[in-house]
Amino acid sequence: MTSGLLPQGFHDRLPPHADAAAALEARVLATAHAHGYERVDPPLAEFEDSLASRLKSGSAHDAVRFVDPVSQRTLAIRTDMTAQIGRIAATRMGHHPRPVRLSYAGPVVKLRAPQLHPERAMRQIGVELIGSDGVAAAKEIVAVAVEALQAAGVDGLSIDFTLPDLVDTLADGRLSRERLSALRQRLDAKDAAGVAAIDPAYLPLVAAAGPFDEALAGLRAYGSAALASRLDGMARIADRVRGSVAMTLDPTELHGFEYQSWFGFSLFAAGSRDAVGRGGSYTIVHGDGREEAAVGFSLYADAVLVGRAGGEGRKRLFLPLGTDPDHAAALRRDGWVTVAALDDADTPQAQLCTHRLAPEGPVAA
Repeated sequence: MTSGLLPQGFHDRLPPHADAAAALEARVLATAHAHGYERVDPPLAEFEDSLASRLKSGSAHDAVRFVDPVSQRTLAIRTDMTAQIGRIAATRMGHHPRPVRLSYAGPVVKLRAPQLHPERAMRQIGVELIGSDGVAAAKEIVAVAVEALQAAGVDGLSIDFTLPDLVDTLADGRLSRERLSALRQRLDAKDAAGVAAIDPAYLPLVAAAGPFDEALAGLRAYGSAALASRLDGMARIADRVRGSVAMTLDPTELHGFEYQSWFGFSLFAAGSRDAVGRGGSYTIVHGDGREEAAVGFSLYADAVLVGRAGGEGRKRLFLPLGTDPDHAAALRRDGWVTVAALDDADTPQAQLCTHRLAPEGPVAA
């Protein structure tokens, strides 16, 4: 007899949370579709080398791997669907006029996860614009992300912008690979002493984080000509959603931006313990080595729904035995979820119904 236990990091979604997650996904994808993003549905697993090489700076890190008994090649279960969307855009839709706008949703699985966030199986919902990573494309992606979450009823939204390749741009080849990697880590950790030990010139970046306008002004004061155009672009992106969400800027944030290029953003919601989604610009690598710019975002249903009961607006109407089917159909058209009694002993309470059908109509159960 099995115990019913699941592996660490895996979980079942039960009612009403599974319904809430499905509704969230549907509303996000509907918003994306209204902006011209058509849905694709890649497989859960594919050849490891394809997943590992499709995104510039991407990898199949923490992927569950196994040998395909048919091809005898190593397969990997996706940890992130973005690389698969890149493969589709570069191959099956390589002939499609650019930009290509695609949306998707599906499960992702990780081999391991950090202790603070032990989830290894999640459901990813995403939107990708392939063929451009310019300011206009970035503005559209950020706006669609905000609109999609608002359409899903998510409150208290905020965006934290970042510049993932900022340190590399400022270094401009003057630091060794080892020192550059160490500098990125110290800046990400806001370790002023560690940054000073590597290069004191980067110390102003430690303090250049906070409310968007103040942080942007601090970066402009840094006085880097290489940074000026990026900051102008970031300001234009932020203006697209100004007033609808709170905005911050942390220019050296790296966590969750392993393959993003010139700009990235994290999405937060009231009541959520961590980011509910991330996005930004990145580069797709074609089979012939050609590179293509792209921008997009991903959301995770469980993160969005943390702290929410999941049953908001739930209306379950108990139908006594013998209820007229046409009447029941009319009630469903009015928005009721109807649960029909199967015998005389059935009750609204047993069927978790909020209402019951009385001669005068629906009443509280």
